[in-house]
Amino acid sequence: MRVLIVGSGGREHALTSVIAASPQCLEVHAAPGNPGISMIAKCHPVVADDIEGLVALARDLAVDLVVIGPEVPLVLGLADELRHIGIATFGPSAAGAQVEGSKAFTKELLEAAGVDTAESYTVTDFAGAKLAIHALGGRCVVKADGLAAGKGVIVCDDATAAEQAAEELLGGSLGGAGSVLVIEERMEGPELSVLALCDGEVAVPLPSARDYKRIGEGGTGPNTGGMGAISPAPGVSDEEARRIVETVHVPILKELARRGTRFSGCLYAGLMLTKTGPRVLEFNVRFGDPETQAVLPRLGEDLLPWLMACATGALQPGEIKTYPGSAVAIVLASAGYPVTSRAGASISGLAEAATMRDTAIFHAGTAIAGGKVVTAGGRVLVVVARGADAEAACAAAYAAADKVSFDGMQRRSDIGSDSQG
Repeated sequence: MRVLIVGSGGREHALTSVIAASPQCLEVHAAPGNPGISMIAKCHPVVADDIEGLVALARDLAVDLVVIGPEVPLVLGLADELRHIGIATFGPSAAGAQVEGSKAFTKELLEAAGVDTAESYTVTDFAGAKLAIHALGGRCVVKADGLAAGKGVIVCDDATAAEQAAEELLGGSLGGAGSVLVIEERMEGPELSVLALCDGEVAVPLPSARDYKRIGEGGTGPNTGGMGAISPAPGVSDEEARRIVETVHVPILKELARRGTRFSGCLYAGLMLTKTGPRVLEFNVRFGDPETQAVLPRLGEDLLPWLMACATGALQPGEIKTYPGSAVAIVLASAGYPVTSRAGASISGLAEAATMRDTAIFHAGTAIAGGKVVTAGGRVLVVVARGADAEAACAAAYAAADKVSFDGMQRRSDIGSDSQG
């Protein structure tokens, strides 16, 4: 089949890699893609939020399946437009994408579905925010309701910090994303990501993962889009991940269906493993980034038929075969990230790192200048390695990452450990 992948980051590079390797894949295209993707797929200069352009491209290429990577085109209704012209699409409708597009909507959905989550308040002004913050004892989490590229969640230790965060978000620091806030209790425990492939009724779990979102060692500093991931999440069995899908993902699918929305695509649950059990932190409506880069290398069978089954409503209950052991993904970020990013820094060591055993290098924010690969974004590269266990995967991933360098490069040295954040 002919496949079009929408997006330009490390997640899309990982998806392109596994799809291009499928015996069922005749051609693979990407829009807009990146330098790494261009080595295995035909890239087209259509950006991910150009809905009209992407629909025209998919029609002109006569693709059999479109796989949508980022959240923005999903919220904008790309999947709806593609299905309207008869193209099978992996990704939810705009109505389904509200599960990520609005945190306030999701909190209400979780309550209706009976899924455990943090106590929260939805507010639209600073007076309401102050009341919510003090009702929660000051130590809380302040979240922008809308899409904020992973930067709209501020974990606060006291009321002063929470009020400052609320004031900044309501004041427009993230644009319209912060015009509505969700302020919720601060839960304690290790974090866990569980992704499931869904066709509206059936949910099939993928291997669990843990994302490391904070910029600094030991989970310190501001949130980022993700500085690395490990799969499976330490201490989480495959059986526990399956139970989470049954108690979290499936009730959400049923509640959405009750409201007339059939969710087709990848439903990502970010959870906190509290003393009372797993509780939902957030949902994403697409493959996570960088979790995808750690999860996909562990798959022991062809992913493409599963994606098509989701897109066509033909998904059957079952399990996806996985390699034993672990996979670790390490993000190499540019100077200034997550506040700013530096473009144009020459990257060295890519070829050497890519030849190391059980290792993959996924491009996330790169460009070609003067015949060389250079930085072109905040998260620049993701270095991934598999191993017999977490320790072996970490050692292999860091050994490969040591080969890569560019001016101002940032990375965490504790990805895959028990460090939080």
